[in-house]
Amino acid sequence: MARNLPDFENPPLSEVALSVQFEPLEQLRTPQIGLLWSEFRGAFPLTEEHPPLDSVIETFGVARTSQPEMHLRMFQTPPVGRVWFLNQRGSELIQVQQDRFIHNWRKAGEGDAYPRYEPIRDTFRSELARFQAFLNRENLGQIVPNQCEVSYVNHIMAGNGWDTHGQLGNVLTVFRTAYSDDKLSEPEDVRLALRYVIRNDSGEPVGRLNISALPVFRRNDNQPMLELTLTARAKPLGEGIDDITRCLDVGRATIVRAFASVTTPAMHQIWGRKDG
Repeated sequence: MARNLPDFENPPLSEVALSVQFEPLEQLRTPQIGLLWSEFRGAFPLTEEHPPLDSVIETFGVARTSQPEMHLRMFQTPPVGRVWFLNQRGSELIQVQQDRFIHNWRKAGEGDAYPRYEPIRDTFRSELARFQAFLNRENLGQIVPNQCEVSYVNHIMAGNGWDTHGQLGNVLTVFRTAYSDDKLSEPEDVRLALRYVIRNDSGEPVGRLNISALPVFRRNDNQPMLELTLTARAKPLGEGIDDITRCLDVGRATIVRAFASVTTPAMHQIWGRKDG
């Protein structure tokens, strides 16, 4: 487990998602997912259906486009959709599709406190083990992971350190409004996308970190808000739950360090940074 990570008393975090993507389980179809729900229904009594997520794999050593690499899957029969199992408050959910298993924590109310990464990760481990046990019992196949993903979504409200979407430089170190003349002033808003290579101790590329900043508005009062999303994606070194967990730990540590690096010291003070 990573130590000495940046720590904040009141981080602007609104959602965390831990995900493992694996080779498609073609026998995992709608009836089987219905059976799976019975395994989790006590804690997740609500369900929703959504379109499946595309397979995304980080590759190296080949020509890349500016977009994440999508992989089209060839199924013998049409794939089923993505099913959500939600708790009563909607603050935690499991997402299941034929090639992905995800656990989300999300802020459901203003008083909700982030429960921290370790409890969310441990819950994900337990749920993934239960999912694999279900697959074994129903003879549906084994999880063969090809990518792990950690995503942190931050909702940074205007009014503390910044007021308008054009003041992105007050929040992020990687943006500033500097011009070669006086023809332009503060922009109305800014959209930012960054991509970094994650490397191991030997300097070899093992994954990627994607950072996006979007100008949005809070639904209930139309207050300006910055949605800052950091997503780390990499392939685990093995196929076991421990291998998946280690990969998620690396992704989380990468995200936490990157968040501190791309946000300004003034915002750190507002969020109550507790380390150095």
